[in-house]
Amino acid sequence: MTFLYDVTSSYLEGEKNELGEYGYNRDGKRGKLQIVIGLLADEEGEPLAVRVFEGHRSDPTTVVEQIKILQEQFGVSELVLVGDRGMVKRQGRQALSAAGLRYITALTDPQIRRLLGQGTLQLNLFSEQVCEVEAEGVRYILRKNESEARREQGRLEDKLAKLGAKIEARNEQVRTHPRCQPEAGQRAMAAWVERYKLTGLVEIKLDGTQLKLERREEAITRALDLAGCYVVTTDVASTAMSAQQVHDSYVSLAKVERDFRTLKTGLLEVRPVWVRKESRTRGHVFCCLLALKVAREMERRLQAALGTPETRADAITLPDALRSLTRLCLLHYRVDEKTTVTKLPQPDARQREILQAFGVSLPAM
Repeated sequence: MTFLYDVTSSYLEGEKNELGEYGYNRDGKRGKLQIVIGLLADEEGEPLAVRVFEGHRSDPTTVVEQIKILQEQFGVSELVLVGDRGMVKRQGRQALSAAGLRYITALTDPQIRRLLGQGTLQLNLFSEQVCEVEAEGVRYILRKNESEARREQGRLEDKLAKLGAKIEARNEQVRTHPRCQPEAGQRAMAAWVERYKLTGLVEIKLDGTQLKLERREEAITRALDLAGCYVVTTDVASTAMSAQQVHDSYVSLAKVERDFRTLKTGLLEVRPVWVRKESRTRGHVFCCLLALKVAREMERRLQAALGTPETRADAITLPDALRSLTRLCLLHYRVDEKTTVTKLPQPDARQREILQAFGVSLPAM
């Protein structure tokens, strides 16, 4: 069996949460304590279990907890755990291997470059079609996404063009304002280069009072060698899963990431967390998981009855359906000081369609 696993973090309000710690913050909230949330799903992306960890826990150290869940609570003895690049590192692989289980993950850019330098992989093997290389009992599935490669190249060129425009604007300022210090402009541009990860790709020189941008074309070419390229790696035998199946299993992690977006910024809003006790923090996240499963079931029923946006132009999405149903509410009419009449208005055509898809009927009275 194949299981998908990923983690995220959620920031906290206040400083008294029993699980709250400072760690790698994915929410962009500096100076906030956080908790780490691990979500386990089946190969179809259906959420199965959620665990809450201290905010400073690294991703690989949470894998052992998921193994325990699968072995003790689900009774699974043979499985393949799919995790992202930061998840199934050496520590996670050792834990899986000790439990007799398998993994599917992806390599980081430095890992890919190291294998290229060793000759284990070759650049000409990356293409739109998956290609497999096996070395020392480990399988490497190579693929290049051409559209993503074009986007990466476009983003880099956009940053270089923006840097050039900033340098030109700074030079013009120095020409028109003699008190401007060219060295200060050079330091500001160097900081911009570092912030936008262009270090080593360009050099900013000072020619008199004017700044000059020099592109290091060889370094830029080398940086774009792996644009759109990625490598999925696994210790699953080729007789058990083909290269395409391994690749598709890793791509399925997008389903877990979609659930995280729903939990954190979509319908459910697990963050920010206001409670303090460990048990209440875990209960809060667990209730959000239950709500996620309800939302997934509602979405399935809508798609079965009304289709998807890909198949029907008038299909209703779950957010649209919920917004439509918010208009359906009890009305209270005050007749006199002692009498109040409560009325449930009749749903309109769109609301009736949604309720029918959900299998929900309103009370007659």
